[in-house]
Amino acid sequence: MLITPAFRAIHDPVVTGVPPVNPHRDFMKMPDGELRHYGVNAFRDADGTIVLTRLVAKSDDCGLNWRTEVLTAPTVGAMTLSPWSGEYLTILHCRKDDQHRYVVDLDSFYDAPDACPSEGVYCFRAASPDGPFRFTKICSEKLHIQRQMLPLRHRKRWVQTFQCWCDDGIQRPGVLISDDDGITWTKKILPAPPLHEIAWPHKGYRWRQPGSEPVVAEAPDGRLILLLRTSQDKHYWMFSLDSGDSWSDPQPSPFYSVATMPNLVTLSDGRMLAVWNNTTPLPETDHRAQPILSESEINGESEDVFTNRDALHAAISEDGGEHWIGFREIHLNECRNDGDFRSSGGSFDSLDKSVHQNEVIELPENKVIVAFGQHVRCRKFVIFDLGFLYDTGRSDDFTRGLDGWSLQLYYKSIYGNYRGITGHCSFNRRQGAALIPHPDGEPREVLQIGRHPDSRLLSEKEGAVWNFPAADRGEIALKLRLERGSAGIRILLTDRWFNPSDPVVEHFAVFGFELDGAGRINEVRAVTPGEWVELKIRYDQNAHEAVCFIDGRETCRTACRMTAVNAVSYLHLQTPAEGADPFGVLLESVAMRKASEERK
Repeated sequence: MLITPAFRAIHDPVVTGVPPVNPHRDFMKMPDGELRHYGVNAFRDADGTIVLTRLVAKSDDCGLNWRTEVLTAPTVGAMTLSPWSGEYLTILHCRKDDQHRYVVDLDSFYDAPDACPSEGVYCFRAASPDGPFRFTKICSEKLHIQRQMLPLRHRKRWVQTFQCWCDDGIQRPGVLISDDDGITWTKKILPAPPLHEIAWPHKGYRWRQPGSEPVVAEAPDGRLILLLRTSQDKHYWMFSLDSGDSWSDPQPSPFYSVATMPNLVTLSDGRMLAVWNNTTPLPETDHRAQPILSESEINGESEDVFTNRDALHAAISEDGGEHWIGFREIHLNECRNDGDFRSSGGSFDSLDKSVHQNEVIELPENKVIVAFGQHVRCRKFVIFDLGFLYDTGRSDDFTRGLDGWSLQLYYKSIYGNYRGITGHCSFNRRQGAALIPHPDGEPREVLQIGRHPDSRLLSEKEGAVWNFPAADRGEIALKLRLERGSAGIRILLTDRWFNPSDPVVEHFAVFGFELDGAGRINEVRAVTPGEWVELKIRYDQNAHEAVCFIDGRETCRTACRMTAVNAVSYLHLQTPAEGADPFGVLLESVAMRKASEERK
């Protein structure tokens, strides 16, 4: 593997390429360090026939540069090297269409050899991922295999996660276990987390996924941790103290997210890395009041709209998952503000456009590479140094634009997956808060957050969302100006990403201050409209208090609004205006730094 000065210089996340298929089980590293990501190029010809070209993207320099090769021989895609036999193994569910042809799913890379005698789950093995392959049938049931198998470090055992539909209609996670290097397997179906129920702030069901897309990791002490996608506010997790023979009941993990695919890996030095969408979607509306939705969408058997798949995060643990450091954004969806979000790039490649679904590979020099995303417009390879998760501060003055900000607003769009509408469960969007010329004539721009009426929008409430290193104690400094005639600004600190226009985010903030149009902060007179001020917030989650300073003078204090599971990692600015506010508040810069003696 070639390690270049350019690779060594990487600290913050850097985009280096585009995976050839939506990642989840198609990424691998060879013993010599070569990276491979399998995929397909597909199009529909004039007769409507899908034409497929099987591909593999390869890199010899730690993922900085990629070349694509066409595959002509049968392949099963990415495989995992056995530490015991030296062979490569993988497990696939091989399914056939009505003409008894094996199916290649455009959302993944299932290219099982035609030699498989019948539909079912197979374990494939070979001396090389290039074949030839031998295979053993594990079972005939339909098991959805979303991840590569895991060889344990503390015991000669393979563990493969799956999900399946059970006779009671509930989708459950499960594991396949082999103690003879993949020759024979035992299947275990595990309990599912609870289904989503309608309660404030929701007026309808989320997609009621009880526990899908499981991923398993082996902690340094030998415990197995199984992390699940759910319809609850958080991913759920389960634990095994006996290498997978028995499992605890599912319970909420520290990782917020809804209906997205999590990832959890143990690094070579024993640290554990989580990559997931630390995001909360907009509250569910009354689905029966929405036209066109199917009964399955109304009842939560499928999704009506996704609004939390535009930010991907990472955190690291040094104590086997007890505490987590970072909670950093590693990528924001580059088409998050697109007015034609539903249709841009077409829907043949993928119906979703998001930065969820991810795979992680550890690299030299304390770095990792993450392949993630759905749809060719959103898929990326990103490399970052793990030191990025240990950063103690962040700042922005908009000289590099709005790359680090979430500002999107949503157009009223048809919910669900209505036939004839390009896209999948999505709203079209536009940017809300925007950069404008500096009012003092300086050669720079400032961010204006106000309210500009547009009846086409789901909500006109402009907001700006910015991530920083998670910290129990820290200081946020903003240089801002309350414009004359403005309705003010709501300044919130949260432990996860909320939509900029979220109507209830203030109820989930850890700390909050409100600057009104008269220049009062939490009812204390502090700011003169039309003048720039430095507003600082020093917060301490352990002391349950935050203090606001204006130009170095203490102005007011506020208590914790809620006890957060995780440390604060987001600044959420939002207009409180109920009507038009073309003036708003101007933001020139923002900076965050951790306090000393920060907990891990």
